[in-house]
Amino acid sequence: MTKAASFNATPCQIRLRDGRILSYAEFGLPSGRPVFFFTGLPGSRLLRHPDDSIANKCNARLIAPDRPGMGFSDFQPGRRLLDWPADIVDLADALKIDRFAVAGFSGGGPYVAACAFKIPHRLIASGLVSGVGPLEAPDALEGMLSSNRMGYWAGQRTPWFLWRLIFHLYYRDISRHPEKLAQISKGEPESDRAIFAQPGVRDVFIQNFAEAFRQGTQGAALDGWLLSRPWGFRLEEITMPVYLWQGEADVVVTPAMGRYMVSKIPNCHARFLPGEGHLIIFKFWKEILEDLLS
Repeated sequence: MTKAASFNATPCQIRLRDGRILSYAEFGLPSGRPVFFFTGLPGSRLLRHPDDSIANKCNARLIAPDRPGMGFSDFQPGRRLLDWPADIVDLADALKIDRFAVAGFSGGGPYVAACAFKIPHRLIASGLVSGVGPLEAPDALEGMLSSNRMGYWAGQRTPWFLWRLIFHLYYRDISRHPEKLAQISKGEPESDRAIFAQPGVRDVFIQNFAEAFRQGTQGAALDGWLLSRPWGFRLEEITMPVYLWQGEADVVVTPAMGRYMVSKIPNCHARFLPGEGHLIIFKFWKEILEDLLS
């Protein structure tokens, strides 16, 4: 892997139809085929593969937006998962992009599913990479890291205002010391440890988390709470093809979540990778882009 790419913390920005600011970054080829990339949680526009040459070789134009309340995007009180596609349509229209692909990593996966459900006429492809699935999946939390499992459990059972307090108390010092969150857990598989040990990947995570908490914890807290609740649509209602990549040894987003989505989405093309963990996006980024843009 090449050394970490340099980051520009100053984002591009547009004003959405409701008056909010949405910030984003672009990577890859400006003339390439557009892929809107949705980060995990907590996350920002800075999370992507540190080797930009991969996107260039795949003729991809990566557009990575900050979700509301993270990075430089304005917080959106009371937002729902299904509000996100309208923001993406506004961004695509501002960039004069008619049709595009969407891909989401980890906590960005449900936002891809929301776009595939609500705006399939604008999409050429959609991809879930280690994507969080609905919690109604059988054994969804089985084998998951205890910290993640506890977070989902609390998100399901607490109202927003209480969940926000819990989240703030848990992450109160991470906004000051984001490197603490950018550490691999002892419970994660060797494949993830090897990927995370690469300086480029580690640097990406540290800078990404700093941006995620730029405005405090409110945006990330609402993001986590939304992923713990019903999504507002049924996976069976997604009519377009969906690509799914999942590590069989993932303990952050369990393979059970991936299998459930494959069983529910009518046209889902899945790759389950034996021995691989959560960070497959950093190992198979070229293959993922090639599938989305083929």
